[in-house]
Amino acid sequence: MIHHERSLTIDATQDAVWAVLSRFMHIDEFAPQITSVEALTDGEVGIGSKRRNHFANGTSLVEEVTGWSPGAGYTVQLSDMAAMPLHEASSEIRIARTGGKSKVTWTFDYRVKYGPLGWLMGQTMMKMMMDKIIDANLHGLADKVRAG
Repeated sequence: MIHHERSLTIDATQDAVWAVLSRFMHIDEFAPQITSVEALTDGEVGIGSKRRNHFANGTSLVEEVTGWSPGAGYTVQLSDMAAMPLHEASSEIRIARTGGKSKVTWTFDYRVKYGPLGWLMGQTMMKMMMDKIIDANLHGLADKVRAG
């Protein structure tokens, strides 16, 4: 698995950041590439909750919550991602208090198809692409938290 990680310190409390992140079915409110979200499960959000994220380029993928820590973050397993050259992928968002601010860390772990060539692609092109996407998500999150 290739591990990718980005962080951003947001000038807000951990509770304020969690108030946005815990709205799991509404990631499209701050993630710029996601145009809409389709809830695939009903009820309270937690382990087992699923959403389908629809992207600006017409593709989509499913995320299922595999870990849920109120106030601290969550992990998801990705599936139904035919448009991506991945065998498997997961992501984690963690919030840590740092003074009166919050450090948000977003990770993405993935295994690329196509053997050694895929691994090389994952270490180069995919990492650059994921840098841009995760950074945009983190800055969108910060803007959403500040806007209330």
